[in-house]
Amino acid sequence: MSRNELPPKIEVTQMPDVYDKQTRSAVMSKVRSRGNKSTELRLIEIFNEYKIKGWRRNYPVKGHPDFVFLEKRVAVFVDGCFWHGHNCRNTRPKQNEEYWSAKRKRNQDHDKAVTEEFTSRGWIVLRIWECELKKKNTALLREKLGYFFSL
Repeated sequence: MSRNELPPKIEVTQMPDVYDKQTRSAVMSKVRSRGNKSTELRLIEIFNEYKIKGWRRNYPVKGHPDFVFLEKRVAVFVDGCFWHGHNCRNTRPKQNEEYWSAKRKRNQDHDKAVTEEFTSRGWIVLRIWECELKKKNTALLREKLGYFFSL
């Protein structure tokens, strides 16, 4: 094939699942999230960079914030853009679209309920989108954190 020729069209087929739909659903329902380490570790780097102190991670409180600042009564959640419905990357799966839309809606409803629970107890809730942790969004994140932590 010369440089100017297009490669032959490759047909992509979906790999069959080894389980039937009901068994796959049962298997996946047993999977429990423990937080996204990469986003949490990135936020720890940012806390250290800006000398933000007093945070605790994995604090056992209903609602499971990623970080808490007990003295300031601030709960910080790092929300994944895909899972919580942020439109930064416009990633919407075409397959099983109805399921994913409902899943995001449930996550958003849960986020709202958790935020209301914390605010009703006198806490401040800070929600940070996964995309805000990227270097290109440093100024935006610094401004957001500065509002709560006097940067």
